[in-house]
Amino acid sequence: MSDSINEIPVADSAKEELRHFLDIPVRIVVQLADRTMAVREILQLRPEAIIELPKSAGENVDILMNDRLVAYGEVMQLEGRTGIRVTDFKSHP
Repeated sequence: MSDSINEIPVADSAKEELRHFLDIPVRIVVQLADRTMAVREILQLRPEAIIELPKSAGENVDILMNDRLVAYGEVMQLEGRTGIRVTDFKSHP
């Protein structure tokens, strides 16, 4: 694993302080879309049912860290496994 802390554009003293936090686990969720459904609709679901989503195929997915949107990505297949390619980071106001 590369020492990516050196790639972060911060002062050397701040880099040293950040080193203490590098091994803290952060929950990452990739969210395709969300939808609100009535209990009646949920109870009618059966195997092979299709739940329509408000996104079209090929649209970016949201990448959340600790429930906060931080980036966008696209679903990829690589060597038989599914992953997410980060396409953009959310700009913060």
